[in-house]
Amino acid sequence: MTSDRSSPGSGPKRWLDRLIGLLGHEPRDLEQLRSLLRDAKKRSLFDADALGMMEGVLEVAELRVRDIMIPRAQTVVVGRDDLLEDVLRVVIASGHSRFPVIGEDRGEVVGLLLAKDLLQYCGERAAAFDMREVLRSAVYVPESKRLNVLLRELRASRTHMAIVVDEYGDAAGLVTIEDVLEQIVGEIEDEHDFDEGAFILRRSETDYTLKAHTTIEEFNEHFGSTLDDRDFDTVGGLVTAALGRMPKRGETVQIANFRFEVVRADSRRVQLLKLKVLPVAPPDAAR
Repeated sequence: MTSDRSSPGSGPKRWLDRLIGLLGHEPRDLEQLRSLLRDAKKRSLFDADALGMMEGVLEVAELRVRDIMIPRAQTVVVGRDDLLEDVLRVVIASGHSRFPVIGEDRGEVVGLLLAKDLLQYCGERAAAFDMREVLRSAVYVPESKRLNVLLRELRASRTHMAIVVDEYGDAAGLVTIEDVLEQIVGEIEDEHDFDEGAFILRRSETDYTLKAHTTIEEFNEHFGSTLDDRDFDTVGGLVTAALGRMPKRGETVQIANFRFEVVRADSRRVQLLKLKVLPVAPPDAAR
């Protein structure tokens, strides 16, 4: 007996034919295709996660590097002439695995440092450290490059990070393959970050990282606060409303005694936030 998988009318083609049948004709533009996909989701041809990924694929073809890059001012860098102890301090504090190496200023990125390359200088070999010996070449991309092209190039070169340059050749920021993939599949969490099922990660007495879809109810319970949850269910929604538009990476807003900084966001949603718990002002402080 021949299985359904081998049948000419099954699989991706049959699935696409069902989609086109909903519209009556093949979609003529991206907006019509998006409408078709949403209609198909309503008819339970696939679930919300699948819809989100398909919309993400379409979005990647339209977005450019400048739309998702980490701006230069927010990048964690090390200097070409830094001492090993200074480099280690930055590596440990940030927890990152790759670092742009700068020359005279942040606009001059001369290469990349991989944290794992520092292991050979542990112990007695520390005095032999020379940044130029471990410096790796960097990939440079223009701000205007489309994300689908960038993803193809990063995969082909097996590169995880690229330095974004402006029209004058100065470093404008950086972008990682993870940043691009997150436009398709949503937030990718590092295994060293949140515990399974956790939404709020404590960094210090006053500093936290939290997922933007943390409910306001859970946030209030965790911090003993009274943030308003009548109009919004999640902290991300509350932050978006406070800014009055879709937040961009690096933007901050203060709500009550909480200062939120957007760590990760795309054109559709906020994904990750940094939180600073500020001292509560005494009642007569404003007098």
